Amino acid sequence: MDAGETATKALCREIAEELNVTIDEQELKYYTHISAPAYGEEAGIMMEQDCFLLQCNIDPQPSAEVGEIKYFSLDEYLAEIKRAPGAVMILQKLKADGFID
Repeated sequence: MDAGETATKALCREIAEELNVTIDEQELKYYTHISAPAYGEEAGIMMEQDCFLLQCNIDPQPSAEVGEIKYFSLDEYLAEIKRAPGAVMILQKLKADGFID
């Protein structure tokens, strides 16, 4: 987050920059907070992330910073060689809450 920026403003800005999608922060609904070991960082470095839900149809297009977009089920992600602990945690919660299979 930039100085003085809220979590929702930062999320909308990052999505616009990386996925070429404009989102109104008022449409975001707080879902949960994730604390997990930061992927690719030294042991003991933790990642803190607020997670939000958005109900709308979007067509994300990767920017120059994003190589590709790929969708995963929890089981598919767990089969990947490299897995971010925070991504596993949010996929587990989404599955437990019935949002994904």
